[in-house]
Amino acid sequence: MINPKTKERELAYVVKIDGIEPIVGSDNCEAAIVGGWKIMVRKNTYIPGSIAVYFEIDSKLPETAEWAQFLASKHYKVKTQKYTFGGKGNFISQGLLVSFKDLGWEMDEHELGDFVTKELGVVYSVADDNKRKSIVNKYARMKQRNAKLFAKYKFLNKMYKSDFGKKILFLFLGNRKDARASFWPSWVVKTDEERVQNLPQLFPPDNTEWFVTEKIDGTSTTFTMKKGKRKKYEFYVCSRNVCFDKPEKECFYETNVYTEMAEKYDIEKVLYDLLYNTKGLSEFLDYVTLQGETYGKGVQNRDYHMNNVDFKAFNLIYGDKEFGPRRLNPREMTDVLNKYNIPCVPILDEHFKLPNTIDEMIEYAAGDSVVDGDYREGVVLRTYDGVNSFKAVSNVYLTSKYGNN
Repeated sequence: MINPKTKERELAYVVKIDGIEPIVGSDNCEAAIVGGWKIMVRKNTYIPGSIAVYFEIDSKLPETAEWAQFLASKHYKVKTQKYTFGGKGNFISQGLLVSFKDLGWEMDEHELGDFVTKELGVVYSVADDNKRKSIVNKYARMKQRNAKLFAKYKFLNKMYKSDFGKKILFLFLGNRKDARASFWPSWVVKTDEERVQNLPQLFPPDNTEWFVTEKIDGTSTTFTMKKGKRKKYEFYVCSRNVCFDKPEKECFYETNVYTEMAEKYDIEKVLYDLLYNTKGLSEFLDYVTLQGETYGKGVQNRDYHMNNVDFKAFNLIYGDKEFGPRRLNPREMTDVLNKYNIPCVPILDEHFKLPNTIDEMIEYAAGDSVVDGDYREGVVLRTYDGVNSFKAVSNVYLTSKYGNN
């Protein structure tokens, strides 16, 4: 789930069980429903309305925690799991539920909706993701450095939940090293789409039409340019969480695939042209941001049968001085970037209407990739005004050799 304050994905949070359903073929287990997620649990563990902590797929539990030892044989990883029960049924479980009691918590210790990823020491299950997606800020560094203190005094965690509380804590517990957070262009919003399972309010749907694009499995890449005085400008190339504002900054990969893509498509020249030479628009622009996916050989587990890496754009954002940022829809973006020979994510449908249920949306997400004909990771949907969007990841992909590792 995307944290609305930090705009980062949270892996663990407090939820209410929306319902309980039987699982065909299982005598001992049933399905707990949380939003659009279905999680296999032992019978009679939860009832509708029960409060628990939900751990999303891609989570890795802390190896030293007693409550997590039941997952030791799975290397503490929470994955999408497919169960057939000896051919009697077919059920896909996504995520994990743990009760407050098993965590050693009192019922009044946390409220519904609280994000507890850092408090519980949950990280991404793939080590590469932790390096690419780790949240770097002075408050997080302060809390990590004082982990024993936060574990001993629960009131510190309650203070940490508010912006004001974080500032007070930093006065007493912070230091200069904590404050040396990595540079990031302040006008750029990091890329991360919400999963459809966390958006039950969209179903059943209204009559809205959506664009559908293929979701490419790669590493998020951002290029941005901001106006300065007298046609001077700031230009930055960024990964998911690192801005390569200094040449000595190391890239996670053997070579810097992000700067390679910037050079391959002459991105600096393209953004300059968009920022200063777009007729009828340039005078109102403050910045232009291009975001996309760098994918191929050596990037993620999915190489698209490529011997190199390439780039596909999924966001083109104009920063208007008066009205703020405007994200183009996929057709508008593709029409603009085609002029510069910059490839975009494939558009699968320009007039898509949501199905009646989340399960149907997940089923739609499965299919063959336009890029190489193999399994596609899923789809991303966006409204015509470019404002609202979400992703639906294919369960077929998640349980294949690409997704379940």
